Amino acid sequence: MTEFYQSGHRQLQEEFQSTALADRLEEIIVVPALDADAQTFISQQDHFFLTTVDADGFPTVSYKGGHTGFVHVQDETTLLFPCFDGNGMWFSMGNIADHGKIGMLFINTIEPHRLRVHGTARLVRDPEVLARWKDVGLAVEVTLTRTWINCPRYIHPMEKRGQSHHVPSEERDTEPAEWKSLDLVADVVPPQPHEVKAPS
Repeated sequence: MTEFYQSGHRQLQEEFQSTALADRLEEIIVVPALDADAQTFISQQDHFFLTTVDADGFPTVSYKGGHTGFVHVQDETTLLFPCFDGNGMWFSMGNIADHGKIGMLFINTIEPHRLRVHGTARLVRDPEVLARWKDVGLAVEVTLTRTWINCPRYIHPMEKRGQSHHVPSEERDTEPAEWKSLDLVADVVPPQPHEVKAPS
């Protein structure tokens, strides 16, 4: 595992006299595996933010949402989540295919709390794995390198108004994105990812 703090971090810690605090926080909150509380927290979430990096080093952040518990905690160092139908750009997933290093940010805005995860991801096409979720043609397995909690004081408390009706559910047919029926793109919309035969 690489050093947690690198040169830019250290320069700013020295400038703002926070090196001792940063070292103490690394010592007490940065860990290589999810403890029981962290596993429970992730299992109770219905969304997270995914960070990936492209070949030029540019990061992108993507919102990933599903039903509560859609991110599966396999064990203390392994997470698994589905890739639901998107816009066809495959930006985050393509970055994972090329590089694999990711960040995940889980936030509870109702009872403010947040958890960060760094890890190495790989794309999964195993039909038995994909069968855990409805209408999924690709999933992601994450092997953790480190995880830590963040102070929640700047999280704005919010109330959840409901669940997106586009999230695949066993109780109903999955609704396609309305914008995919627009004349601008309708002629180039591909089949749903779960309808595409996986490469052999």
